[in-house]
Amino acid sequence: MITGKNYIGGELSSNSFVSFKTFNPLLNIENNISFYEASDNEIEKSTKLANEAFKIFKQVSSLERSKFLNQISDELELIKNDIVNVYCSETGLSEDRCKAELNRTVNQLKSFAKLLIEGNFQEVSIDTSIPERKPIPKPDLRKMLMPIGPVLVFGASNFPLAYSTAGGDTASALAAGCPVILKSHPMHAGTGELVATAIIRAAKKTKMPNGVFSNLNSKGIEVGEKLVNSHYVKAVGFTGSLSGGRAIYNLASKRDTPIPVFAEMGSVNPVLIFPKKLKNEYSELAAKYAKSITIGSGQFCTNPGIIISFDTEIFNLFKNKLVEEIEKISPSCMLHPNIHKSYNDGVENIKKNKSVSVLTKKQIELDDNFPNHVISSVTANKFIEDKSLQQEIFGPCSLLVLCKDQHEMLNVIKSMEGQLTGTLLAEENDDYLTQEIINALELKVGRIIFNGVPTGVEVCPSMTHGGPYPASTDSRFSAVGINSIKRWLRPVSFQDFPQNLLPSELKNNNPLNIERNINGITTREGDSLFKI
Repeated sequence: MITGKNYIGGELSSNSFVSFKTFNPLLNIENNISFYEASDNEIEKSTKLANEAFKIFKQVSSLERSKFLNQISDELELIKNDIVNVYCSETGLSEDRCKAELNRTVNQLKSFAKLLIEGNFQEVSIDTSIPERKPIPKPDLRKMLMPIGPVLVFGASNFPLAYSTAGGDTASALAAGCPVILKSHPMHAGTGELVATAIIRAAKKTKMPNGVFSNLNSKGIEVGEKLVNSHYVKAVGFTGSLSGGRAIYNLASKRDTPIPVFAEMGSVNPVLIFPKKLKNEYSELAAKYAKSITIGSGQFCTNPGIIISFDTEIFNLFKNKLVEEIEKISPSCMLHPNIHKSYNDGVENIKKNKSVSVLTKKQIELDDNFPNHVISSVTANKFIEDKSLQQEIFGPCSLLVLCKDQHEMLNVIKSMEGQLTGTLLAEENDDYLTQEIINALELKVGRIIFNGVPTGVEVCPSMTHGGPYPASTDSRFSAVGINSIKRWLRPVSFQDFPQNLLPSELKNNNPLNIERNINGITTREGDSLFKI
């Protein structure tokens, strides 16, 4: 049952008189349940509780944390039907989309649980002493990654499960040994509470410390700002808009003690199409990209918002086919009236731009919160001159950029800001595809795709979901996959420590049987490698 209250650790609380309701964009009506915004007292209590929990949770073994994550996934499976019903009523998305996202969320939790058993994520390194070394003896040094402290996670609007309450940021932070304070997204607060209940039940069943997880509601930005400024919070995870992510980043950097913000803020994900590929497959590519642009009503951070190619006869065939294919696809409901309005505002700005030609002509009357699909085009020179054309329009919209030659394409790439993805649609032996173009694109993105679509982010160790600013605030890290755990860890070295005072991971006998680097050798061996 959804209460509309906040979870302060394992306890439900509603001290505030400020309330709000979620919205059903498909029916275009408010949902019934009121949610209570977290009060100042509840914010203080949740962050303080997380700080106290951290003192215990960081000492909890990887095995026990693994059990906690697996239990969360089990609890989610038990209430999946309830989640589907509430999710659909708050998003306008389909049951199939919800089930796919829930499955991804469960698998993310299980992948981190498996990582904890293996133990490699701590990157244990041991360099034993050489007391006889001249002129200065070498000390015994042992290093490992350790949890950074309580993490504030902001739920994402477009992924109520995979990037929200028990999503990748939460799963990776809990795996690292960091308590999580979740600032629930107001568009799907009911879904958030259901998932939070599953996490709390899992925490109690596996005997995790109270305060290892809290879920706070808010309809505006004030609660988030206060949480960022809490001295108990040691890092922030965010998925959302550039304006939101930058505001959080600025707040965190101005604190007396600045903290890291790992924000993924979307991108336009440029797609470069080359002549030989078009000659062989222009019709198939048009159909494939029409689907990629419109999937989920274009509300993916990896949506292909910019398509760059050469102004040729074969590209004109592709362009016309793309418009034809995208106009065949029935529009789908967007997540919220505010998102629909922002999309329409962005499209209107495109239409008002005298340098841009709108190619889609089929503008039909649609139900509330259903968008028209839009394809437009501009020359490379105008695109380079007008930085506003690089701004993400969150929805089913893509801009074609027409280049005269390779030099102009290279200048287009160089003019762009950081992106999550860049795609090359080409034959391997295409004369237009130069190493210089590939190198220029590589400098701008976190993931380069060859002959695919950017929508769809595989959750695996080799995935990078991040990129140079403004795609993310720190391009060294991924927000997806098991390596995302590194955002919440910091290296600590122990010098000349006695064995009985070392963490188990660093002891000679390797009681946890984890993989370690000892004097340059990667091994699971223990005492036999040390001078006893």
